[in-house]
Amino acid sequence: MLLDANSESSVSFHEDMIKIIDRLPAEEEYRRVRHLVLQRPESPISDEQLARVLSACPHLETVVLSGVPDATDRTIVVLAEKAINLLGLDISGCTQVTDVGVLEVTNKSLPLQWIKLNGVVGLTDPSISAIAKTCSRLIELELCDLPLLTPVAVRDIWSFSRPTTWLEKIPPMILRHSTDNLRVMDLTQCKITDDAVEGIVSHAPRIQTLILSGCSSLTDKALQSISKLRDHLDVLMLAHVSNITDRAVVNLARSCINLRCVDVAYMSVFELAGLPTLQRLSLVRVHKLTDIGVFALAEHAIGLERLHLSYCDRLSLDAVHLLLRKLDHLQHLTATGIPSFRRKGVQRFSEPTPANYDPDQQAAFCVFNGENVVRLRRFLDKEDKRRREAEAKNVPFIMREDDRLDLY
Repeated sequence: MLLDANSESSVSFHEDMIKIIDRLPAEEEYRRVRHLVLQRPESPISDEQLARVLSACPHLETVVLSGVPDATDRTIVVLAEKAINLLGLDISGCTQVTDVGVLEVTNKSLPLQWIKLNGVVGLTDPSISAIAKTCSRLIELELCDLPLLTPVAVRDIWSFSRPTTWLEKIPPMILRHSTDNLRVMDLTQCKITDDAVEGIVSHAPRIQTLILSGCSSLTDKALQSISKLRDHLDVLMLAHVSNITDRAVVNLARSCINLRCVDVAYMSVFELAGLPTLQRLSLVRVHKLTDIGVFALAEHAIGLERLHLSYCDRLSLDAVHLLLRKLDHLQHLTATGIPSFRRKGVQRFSEPTPANYDPDQQAAFCVFNGENVVRLRRFLDKEDKRRREAEAKNVPFIMREDDRLDLY
């Protein structure tokens, strides 16, 4: 079928372009065809015929090949090579096409706006990820019935194919003045870099509370900049910033001696324990933390009021007991997910488990608050006394749930 085939010499180039449906163009139509739709061909079309025709059609903008199930990678490679203005491609049902053909399409940086790949069963994650990363003008993408795709490709589609927001179009901010009165800054989950932190500190040198949790791109260089805040900084939140190391935290602790609240993902406990004004410390999921680090806190962080140790699975109950005996001001302790706390007698001092927790979360929940911190310490004191008495009498020691001092 031939549509709009006006061949008068006075007609412009674009008006002379044609759309062909369900047949291959004739030789004299090769350079005029803009849209080629092969959904229900009038007669069977082989891959060799299709490749030969496409190699001679340089002005194609939309191509539908769902009616040519024999199309192979060779045809798709030829199309990508010749159709430099390709806006739309539908190869649904072309089961002979693989990642090779699709990757060639993405390598040519074509201005594709829509792609349909339904039922192209040989496609895997790399080709779909390449589409998401390279087809910046893409508006429509259909991927039904692709059994080899995994969540990796879906994640890349969401990560790279989302529309640009107005915020991302704003040019880089250049401050030509300082903000000496700025005291609190919260940049949680922002994609900022070390250079951004350096700029913040240089323009706001008196920040007291700085929250950078989830800023996963930050490294030791950012902490070097933060250290310049010195005595002004008293709250620093760096949870889930996994690229910082002990060296940078040591320098931070020695420079910012007035820190009262610290939340970091990986750090040197020994240096932070020496901060004289430290009142709140979060060490959640610091899997490298051992009893030695807890001993350092017990000896030096005597002003601690709130301590979070959840999921530090290397800690023993004896180390936490020493901590409770040394820290007189401790009012809140979280120990969720610590295996040593799953024993008789300890759970009864914990706060009630939230109703929306599943059975596993309920079993791991361990939070002690206020007077229950004191009760837990007394319980462990009595148990320690019973243990020493059992050793003195050379009899087996058995852990119990109650507070009685008798051995049996």
